[in-house]
Parts: sequence; structure tokens; C-alpha cells
Amino acid sequence: MSTWRLWAAVVAPFGLGYFMSYLLRAVNAVVVGDLERDVGVTAEGLGLITAAYLFGFGAFQLPLGLLLDRFGPRRVQACLLMVSAVGSFLFAVGGSVEALVAARLLIGLGFAGGLMASFKAVVLWAPPQRVPLFNALVMVFGGFGVLAATEPAHMAVAAYGWRIVFVGLGGAVALAASSIFLLAPRERPDMLSRGGFGVQLAGIAHVYRDRLFWSLAPMIAGTCGTHIALQTLWAAPWLRDVGGLDPQGVASALFLMAIAFIAGILLSGLLGDWANRRGISLMTVVEVIAVVFFASLLAIVLGIWTPATAFWAVFAMTGQMTILSYAHLSAYFGSVLAGRAHTALNLLVFLGAFAIQYAVGSVLDFWTARDGLYPEEAYRVAFGGLLAFQFLAWAWYRLYRPR
Repeated sequence: MSTWRLWAAVVAPFGLGYFMSYLLRAVNAVVVGDLERDVGVTAEGLGLITAAYLFGFGAFQLPLGLLLDRFGPRRVQACLLMVSAVGSFLFAVGGSVEALVAARLLIGLGFAGGLMASFKAVVLWAPPQRVPLFNALVMVFGGFGVLAATEPAHMAVAAYGWRIVFVGLGGAVALAASSIFLLAPRERPDMLSRGGFGVQLAGIAHVYRDRLFWSLAPMIAGTCGTHIALQTLWAAPWLRDVGGLDPQGVASALFLMAIAFIAGILLSGLLGDWANRRGISLMTVVEVIAVVFFASLLAIVLGIWTPATAFWAVFAMTGQMTILSYAHLSAYFGSVLAGRAHTALNLLVFLGAFAIQYAVGSVLDFWTARDGLYPEEAYRVAFGGLLAFQFLAWAWYRLYRPR
């Protein structure tokens, strides 16, 4: 397949689905005040509503891997996106915490294939040595989704209200589903996994028994999960409560973080391409990126101000760059098992993100909010615990990885 055909038929349609996935994942950070005012949501409730997306997303990862390898990304992703569209419409009319949690659960389940279906499509159609680069190009769409969830989403909510905005988002997701179904290439039979349900499950068992998988999984789940949990929710309250920014200032800071995220994803693709051409292990690049990510979070925990938004930008830039490890897994397990290998790791990433997002809200609630603001000490304890876990996960990788 030519590069232009790969872009038009694979990267663009699947990237549009991933754009919507990240937009709806991150948009809650902009509507925090609206949910608190209109539905009476507390910090713990907000954490639960937002994390419900991650739970639905993560819980469907193993079935998703089976479906992607057996039926291909085109049909699976188109169907799943329609589930997210329904969830968006339900969120728009939700009047209680329980209703919003259920709607977010559907949205998350429908977006379970947002990136994994894209990665599977790239593995099927791109030259093997260019997989990291095309993976990164798909992820750039997610970066623009984060971007759209900042200033543009803030303006849209201010103009039309959050309920109307979610109706519009549901329509856009349905459009993305249609574009994938109509434009993406049909998979040849030799590209798909064969055998019955037992054979498919054996593939998952093979991945989960592998030492290389378990050496890197805690580190990747820690970095990516923490990044998702904070950038899509808790960065905004931190910037308000600790950084002292007004709503417009918070939206601007989130916009800067989204730009940094896009730059980081592009850089990761270029670094992966460069490493492959020179015979350098992708995991060596991942380790260096992880150390920079840890340093940015440490600066935020310690309250180093030069200004704080600079460290949040580094945090946003490096938080998903460790996803280069997915290309490493593709090469290690092969294209037929790629869907199950990717989703096996993605399950841990998003269950971790769910737990982190909910846990941060629970920790903050140990302190009494004054005028709706939580003290810096509360964030320092919550974020410091995340940093400690990530350091342990990095140490585990160094000790347990196959030599």
C-alpha cells in the first residue's frame, strides 16, 4: 500500500476515531464547574464519573484483542464507536451522578478500540520498520483531541451549555464510525487469526505468561496511567487550587499541555524511526523518556515554580511517549498476536488510570476544601504516592527484564 493510500484509508479515518476518543476522555476537565453546579457532584463523585470512562475502556480490552485479531479493526472499531455515540447522548440528558457514571461507562467501552484498533490497522498495512512512525501519526490525532478539549471546548460550553455540546459530540462520533466503515480497507483472510475461541484465548494466555511482557507492563501502566489520570482531570483542579489560575487561565494551561502532548507524540515517532534505523532497542528510548517524566512529576510534587506550567508541559509531552513499547510488543509477538498483545497491556494501563483517577479524588477528600479549593498538601500527598509507585515499577523493569 502506498504512503498516500495508507494515510487516507488507515491513518485519517482511524485517527478521527482516536481524536474523538481523547476529546471525550478529557472534556470533563472543562465541565467540572458545570457538573458541580448542575448535578451537585463532589470531588469523589467527579473522580468516579470521569474514571467510569476508563473502567469501561479498560474492562473491554481483552475481548477487544480477540475481536481485532479475529475480525479485523475496520468492522470492530465502527461498531464500537456507535456505542460511544449512544453514551454521549445519554450523558447529555443525565441528571444524577449514577446516570452520568453509566453514560461515561458506555462512552469508555465504545472507545476501547480507539488506539488499539488503529495500531492493529497500522500493523496490518504499514511496512514493519515504519510502524512506530505511523503509530505516532495516529496518536497525533489524539493530541488534537486533547487540544480541542481545552479552549475550544471551554468556548463551546460557555456558548451552548454542556448538554448541547455532548449531543454534538455524539453526532461527531457517529460520523467517525461511518468514515472507518466506508474508507478503511477490508482485511484479507491471511491477515486474521484463525481457529476457535479456545485458540484465541490461548493467544492471550501466551502473552500473559511472557516474562518480557511482565517486565515492562508495570512501568508503562504507571507512566501512561498517571498521565491519563492527571491530564484529563486532576491537572485542572491543581492549576486552580495550587497554581491560583482562574477558569480562563486553567483552560490556557491545558491548551499548552495539549500542544506539548502533540509535540511529544511526534517526537516519539521520530525517535522510534531513528532507533529502528540504527538498531537501538525501543525500550532503551522508553527508559530515557520515563526518567524525564518522573523528573517533571517530582518538580510538581515539590512545588518548584519556574513557572509550574513549564513542568506540566514536560509532564504532558513525555506522559504517552512510552507508548513506543507497543511497537516493541508488535515486533516481539508478531502481527497475528499484535491485537491481543496490545490490548493485554492497554488493559493494565487503563485499569491503572481508573484506579489513579478515583484514588486521587479520595485522597483529596481527606482534606477539607475551603471555598471549593483543596490545599497544596493534599495534592502533594496524592501525586507523591503516584511518583513512588512509578519509581518502583521502573526498578522492577530494570531487575526483571530478560537479558
